[in-house]
Amino acid sequence: MLKVLMIGPDRSVHGGISGVVNNYYKAGLDKKVDLQYIGTMVEGSKLRKLVQAALAYVRFLFALPGVAIVHVNVASDASYVRKSFFIRTAHLFSKKIVIHQHGGDFQTFYEKERNDRQRAGIRKVFGMGDAFLVLAPFWKEFFGTIIDKNRITVLPDAIQIPAVKEKEESGNKVLFLGRLCKEKGIGELLACVPGIVEKIPDFHLYLGGIWEDSGLQKQAEQDREHVTWLGWLGEEEKSRWLSECQVLVLPSYFEGQSVAILEAMAYRCGIVASDTGGIPQMIKDGETGILVRPKDVDSLQRGLLRILGDKALCRELGEKARAKAIQDFSMEQNMEKLLGIYREITGVS
Repeated sequence: MLKVLMIGPDRSVHGGISGVVNNYYKAGLDKKVDLQYIGTMVEGSKLRKLVQAALAYVRFLFALPGVAIVHVNVASDASYVRKSFFIRTAHLFSKKIVIHQHGGDFQTFYEKERNDRQRAGIRKVFGMGDAFLVLAPFWKEFFGTIIDKNRITVLPDAIQIPAVKEKEESGNKVLFLGRLCKEKGIGELLACVPGIVEKIPDFHLYLGGIWEDSGLQKQAEQDREHVTWLGWLGEEEKSRWLSECQVLVLPSYFEGQSVAILEAMAYRCGIVASDTGGIPQMIKDGETGILVRPKDVDSLQRGLLRILGDKALCRELGEKARAKAIQDFSMEQNMEKLLGIYREITGVS
């Protein structure tokens, strides 16, 4: 059995990468390969994060000699900085390396926030990967300008498709799942609420996530009649709210690929999301959801009013979204493709 050492944030972290990793465990990846996981980041103070990263690196050094593959889940900013040490070390030990890129804002990070020397360093580090996984064709094109395009494979995030009941059409409940911050479009979303309530008085927005912006939190708390903060949702709670809400909204400024959208597709939600990053590969405008311009309050409001004001359209979009999730984003398909990549780079049949 192939021995794989996977690196990423601690599995308890509230975020997209940890959700992807947990989905792999739920689907039984650890039964298909001898999988060891090391979490390099936890939530909390800077000191706690620094200690976690240092301890993770020590564990990594002890585990490294006994594995065939190092699978590194990486995004941008601090995530890239941390993971670059692990990638360089794995390369020094001549291990096969899978770099799994999740960062929706990596293009901005690379082009606008790094200097020439730092960009050269990124190219060198990413060039150490025997396989480089991206979430959508858009990202293959971008990263193909940084490293050998032949090493890049599109591996969309995936979920286990649940059996779900028919969705209630009454009511106008809209759900958001994710980090509650500026970059997720929460400011624009809250700005939409008064205009939507004017036309749909029973509209209600439910926010599932952790606040990262106190100003936006105060803004949301000023309209508790139409906006409810649910906190971070566990699996059972998330299933309940995806079942109860007719629409999922994700007005992100950038997005690699969204697990929240995948989950909403599986639950037959009508989806309103930003036309950015990997989202257009998931949602076809007018067919499996509605795409809106990022950072555009009017566009977002029109999209929400359109889907809330036409129950037949919302139902049709939800049904087609679920069909696409089953066809293109099932965890079984994803895991078989990943196992194929593992076999290919190691030469194990």
